[in-house]
Amino acid sequence: MTLEEMVAAVQKTLGVTVDGKAGPETWTAIYQKIVKPKIAGDQSGPELSRVDPRSEKNILTLNPEIQPLARALVQKADASGIGIKVISGLRSYEEQDALYAQGRTTPGKIITNAPAGYSNHNFGIAFDIGVFESNKYLGDSPKYKAVGALGMDIGLEWGGSWKSIDDQPHFQLRPKWANDLTEKQMLAGLRDRVKNGLPVYA
Repeated sequence: MTLEEMVAAVQKTLGVTVDGKAGPETWTAIYQKIVKPKIAGDQSGPELSRVDPRSEKNILTLNPEIQPLARALVQKADASGIGIKVISGLRSYEEQDALYAQGRTTPGKIITNAPAGYSNHNFGIAFDIGVFESNKYLGDSPKYKAVGALGMDIGLEWGGSWKSIDDQPHFQLRPKWANDLTEKQMLAGLRDRVKNGLPVYA
């Protein structure tokens, strides 16, 4: 049995679209079926959700829809011999403004061009990873490209594939309603949803 056939069999069992590709819908269904009961206290199932404590702390700040994909990326990278951790998740508007001020009105080097409300991190749909070797953080490594390929394979959007900027540590899950929108239009929609108390992925 090929990998695609195995994935298709799992999809059929879970009642999701059967295409042989483990995308966001499949990973979310797996999370809901197997992982979520474990978190809720069911001790009978396998421990599939837990990753390293630092990653887990940041993953739990994200929207539930993207959490299983973030965990899956950490696990897939590990299976490929690459150690990664999720080092950044949700940022408040205040945290984003503080980062934006750095190098402009406060000391330090400029690290973002996005003020509050203009970063996908502000809406819990994006996270950053770091590559680690022997617990040492590598800010620059060809392994980021390998992790990028793994992330796109499971349905995440990768910052290293963007034309405007190269943000290799960055991954995000675009809401379905924003599939045909530009990044600018999507961010405007996200700001409106937050302002009106609407869920990001609905």
